Amino acid sequence: MNALSWRHALLALAVVAVWGTNFAVIKSALAHFPPFTFATLRFVFAFLPAAFFLKRPQVPWRNLAAYGVLIGVGQFGVLYFAMNGRISPGLASLVVQSQVFITIGLSVWLGGERLVLRQGLALGLAAAGLGVILLNLDATTTSLGLALVLVAALSWALGNMVQRATPEAPSLAFVVWASLFSIPPLLILAVVFEGAPAMISAVATMTPTLWAELLYQSFGNTLFGYAVWGWLLARHPASVVSPWALLVPVFGLTASALALGEPLPPWKLAAAALVIAGLAMNSLPGLGLRRDRDGAVG
Repeated sequence: MNALSWRHALLALAVVAVWGTNFAVIKSALAHFPPFTFATLRFVFAFLPAAFFLKRPQVPWRNLAAYGVLIGVGQFGVLYFAMNGRISPGLASLVVQSQVFITIGLSVWLGGERLVLRQGLALGLAAAGLGVILLNLDATTTSLGLALVLVAALSWALGNMVQRATPEAPSLAFVVWASLFSIPPLLILAVVFEGAPAMISAVATMTPTLWAELLYQSFGNTLFGYAVWGWLLARHPASVVSPWALLVPVFGLTASALALGEPLPPWKLAAAALVIAGLAMNSLPGLGLRRDRDGAVG
């Protein structure tokens, strides 16, 4: 069967909860940090000090570099830039989930995975939920913001494919060492577009709350989130794991509403219900249990 075991499902749920609430954290931190400066610091602390304790995985440097640039610059650098006044955090958490469909499409096209009818119907339900939200855009979201978040989604999907190409690599070490390649291009973007004085001022005036927000990005979202996600993708088809990310906007919209006062009207709740229904159809066929290879009930 294709469904995740209950243990793996709990891991996936923990990751998407961290990723979803993270959008409210990003929006809060961007009130102080220039976006590329914030992204640079995020990956500095994702790399250090963990690199001193984790041996570099025995994979080609080009894989680490590709993943680092795609996730660090293409996903988060672009996402932070978009969320800096160009799209609301709740809606950003939704639009970036188009990576689910891109990842599955790439896996079918390049990896030879098969998309069964049930999974197609599930993705259709989830897509309907995304469509409901996209049909209710407001003045807080610009066309540039939407386009940038779609670029971030494409980069995330491509990063998934890069990491899945080396399933033997320890996920945490892979993410840590790939972060090394996120730092230089993000630093260049920060210097060019934000300037050294703004960067230095932002770091010099950090409060304990800002430090907590930054470390939540580095340790919670990057190290925990991407290491566990990569570990799951190495053990299950992308068409089974990736749809779990459709829960990210549920957590994202809720956290943004509670922490930032982003409106949560009935149409958003309806969209969330469609997303959850699609996830259930894809990941819990018959709501049955299966057994892991080690015999554990899942």
